[in-house]
Parts: sequence; C-alpha cells; structure tokens
Amino acid sequence: MAGQAGGKHDRGSPVIDQAWLSAGLGTIIGAVLALTGAGGGILAVPLLVFGLGLSMAQAAPIGLLAVGLSAAVGAGLGLRQGVVRYRAALFIAAVGIVFTPLGLMLAHRLPNAPLQLMFAGILIYACMRTWLKARQQLNGADSGAHRFIEPCVLNPLQGRLRWTLPCARALAGTGALSGLLSGLLGVGGGFVIVPALRRYTNLRMVSIVSTSLAVIALVALGSVATATLAGSMRWQVGAPFALGAVLGLLVARPLAARLEGPRLQQLFAIAGWAAAALLISRALGG
Repeated sequence: MAGQAGGKHDRGSPVIDQAWLSAGLGTIIGAVLALTGAGGGILAVPLLVFGLGLSMAQAAPIGLLAVGLSAAVGAGLGLRQGVVRYRAALFIAAVGIVFTPLGLMLAHRLPNAPLQLMFAGILIYACMRTWLKARQQLNGADSGAHRFIEPCVLNPLQGRLRWTLPCARALAGTGALSGLLSGLLGVGGGFVIVPALRRYTNLRMVSIVSTSLAVIALVALGSVATATLAGSMRWQVGAPFALGAVLGLLVARPLAARLEGPRLQQLFAIAGWAAAALLISRALGG
C-alpha cells in the first residue's frame, strides 16, 4: 500500500511541476503584454512549444487564452473612454468566431512542422511591422496618413460608421481571416485587424487599437470555447498559464509608462525573430 501511495505521489508530482512552470511562463507573457501591448501575446505559442514541449495544436488555444485576457482589459478601458466602435467589433468578431472552428480543424489535421513554419512566417511579418512602426516613432514620422479611399467612414453628424455593402464586405473579410488564424495558429489577429481598420476606415488610431482589442477578446473567447468543446483545450496547463499571465500583466503594468515605447517594441521584435528562427530550425530539423 505504501508503495502504491508513493507511486501515485511520484506520478502526480510532474503534473504539479508542469502547472508551476506553466504559471511561470504565463507570468512572462503577462509582463510582455503589459509592456508591449496585445501584440506581445504572439510570443505565447513559441514559449509554450519550447517551454512545455507542446505541439502547435495544443499550444494555440492556451496562447489565445492569455491574449484574450489582455485584450479584454484593453477593450474595457477603451469602452470606458468611448473609443471602441462596438458595432464594428461585434460584426468582425461574429464572422471570426464562425471561421474559428475551420482553423481549429485544420490545426489538428496538418502536421506539426508546417504549422510551425506558418507561425514563424506570421511572427516574422508581425515583428517587421512592429520594428518599422517603432522606427517611425523614433524618427518622428507620421504613420497615420491614409492613402486610399475608405469604404467605412464616420458619419460626422452621428459619429457612427456608415454601413454600406463595401464596408460590410471589407470588415467581414477581416473577421474571417482573423478567426481562421486564431483557430489555426492561436494568434489574436491584431496584425490583421489593425492594418485592415486603417485601410478601410477613417477612424483615429486610438479607436482602431481599442476596437481591435475588442475583436481579439471576443474571437479568443470563441476560439477557447470551441477548443474546449472539441476536447483539445488542456486546462491543466491553460488555467495556471492564464492566472500567471494576469499576475504578470498586473505587476508589469505600472512599469510600462516608465519605459521608452519604441525601443521596447524593437526589443520585442528581436525576441520575436529569434523565436521564429527557433521554430523554423525545429520544423526543418524535425
């Protein structure tokens, strides 16, 4: 009996160790999210892959949990300030949630190596955008100018977007792509939503970012729910990771205002490129 009890204890300890490790990794991601914004959550999946040895399909919904939590905090602040275009956010998110199961299905049917290569490509692209934006800020350049005719424009009398067929089509395409990528790779989709809102609307940047955060939070919630119903969400890892992310977010948030934004964004981009190189190396080497 003693041997059996000892055996049970030995088998249980790795689970406890994994939970503590997951919480620690979540704290790191929470701190990154606080310091760099919701886009920093894209590092959650590589951290879970290399830190806990999860596959891409296993890591994706857990990473989205952390991204969704941070995005919800940002969206809540935006709602209080009245800068979230909630109708547009709900519409984009509704389309995204419809396409999330398709991405989740593909994630479980595709081999792990191609998923890693796809994620690495998106990570390189997202970090390149972050680097260029930070460089523009350091040089004092105005990156908010619109060069196109936007199909979604604000009604100056009502302060609301004018809903036309081209506008609905553009926002629906944005939602479909963000939902597909959320289910497939566990990314929030901010690198898709923000450029799309800049391209298709004449909203101010603060409104674009807050609306994007609202979409990310809703789509992430849908993705996590879909993964849970499909039985592919590992809550024994996801729950401590999410709790750690919230803790890291709260602890690091007061430091965010003290650190120089553009330089921090460039450091994040470098870390993202390093993670992408590791993913490519593992995918090709495996």
